[in-house]
Amino acid sequence: MNVLLLGSGGREHTMAWSIAQSDKLNQLYIAPGNPGTAELGTNVDLLLSDFDAILKFIEKHDISLTVVGPEKPLVNGITDFLEKHGHSVFGPSKYAAQLEGSKKFANEFMKENRIPTADFETYTRREFDKALGVIKSKGEYPVVLKADGLAGGKGVFICETEQEVEKRLNELKKSDKFEDAAQTLVVEEFMEGQEASVFVISDGQTAKILHYAQDHKRIGDGDTGLNTGGMGAYAPTPVIGSRMLQRVEKEIILPTISAMLLDEHPYKGILYCGLMITIDGPKVVEFNCRLGDPECQAILPAIESDFLDLMYAASNGELDSRDVAIDKLYRCCVVLASDGYPLEYEKGKEISGINDVSDDTLVFHAGTKEEDGHIYTDGGRVMSVVGAADTLGKAIKKTYDEVDKISFENKYYRTDIGAKGLRYKDQ
Repeated sequence: MNVLLLGSGGREHTMAWSIAQSDKLNQLYIAPGNPGTAELGTNVDLLLSDFDAILKFIEKHDISLTVVGPEKPLVNGITDFLEKHGHSVFGPSKYAAQLEGSKKFANEFMKENRIPTADFETYTRREFDKALGVIKSKGEYPVVLKADGLAGGKGVFICETEQEVEKRLNELKKSDKFEDAAQTLVVEEFMEGQEASVFVISDGQTAKILHYAQDHKRIGDGDTGLNTGGMGAYAPTPVIGSRMLQRVEKEIILPTISAMLLDEHPYKGILYCGLMITIDGPKVVEFNCRLGDPECQAILPAIESDFLDLMYAASNGELDSRDVAIDKLYRCCVVLASDGYPLEYEKGKEISGINDVSDDTLVFHAGTKEEDGHIYTDGGRVMSVVGAADTLGKAIKKTYDEVDKISFENKYYRTDIGAKGLRYKDQ
């Protein structure tokens, strides 16, 4: 089959790599792609916001399946648009994608369907002062502030003090980058525990767990500093044992998929369950309507099943006839970033050493560009390095040994990805 993959980041390079393994693939197109995806298929200059141009490309090139990588086109309704014109799409509908697109929608959905999550309150943009007053009166810290809409992973703040609450509320209210996302504010209780992510593939009626991982959101070692899109991940995480995974499926995954089906908006695609494993059990921190980045880089290489076939089956209501098989290896993914990220950083630094990385280690491009046969930095998160081994400790060492082979000016990365997992026995 001919496949169109939408997106240009590390997630999409990983998805392209996985799709390229399939015997069912004829031609792979990636829009707009990056230098890494160009080695696996044909990059196409399409704007993800131009649904009409995407439709014309699909019809011209006889595309059998369109796979949507990032969240914004899904939240904006690309699945509905393309399905209306008779084309198969892997990704949830606009309604279902509200689980990521609106924190308010997601929290109210979970409350209505008794899915465990944090206690919360919502406020309009005009009520930010009221929110501050309520937070002050309660005096309970830390407290979590969330911009309701999409903010590229940077609209969530864990505030330790009243002063920080005031600072972040002011930022959400006045910063141009939050103008759309922060029209509504969600204030949540802070949940204690270990974070982990469970990834599910669904055709609207059948849901199957793909894998589970632990992300590292903060920019600095020891989970310090600003939130980012993700600085690394490892899989599987011992934070989630077999019994906990069963609870996640029973208490979170199945109620979510069932409720969407009962609402006549069947959830098709990837459901990313961002969880807090608390003393009371698993609770939802956030839902996402697509694969995580960089968790994707750690989990897709573990899937032994044909991932393209799984996605095609999910988009056509046939997932019950497919099995998900994963290998027994641990994987560690370390993100190489431009120093200064997630704030200001420089671009255009030449990257060397990619070809020196060993053949049993994967390198996925994200913020890169190619000019005259050379690769340069072109974003905050530049690329990911993924090593695998039969123990987590070995996987971590393998990854960092290969990280050292790649060089560019102002290269930055965390040195403790996966360390949380090593606290558990036999890791």
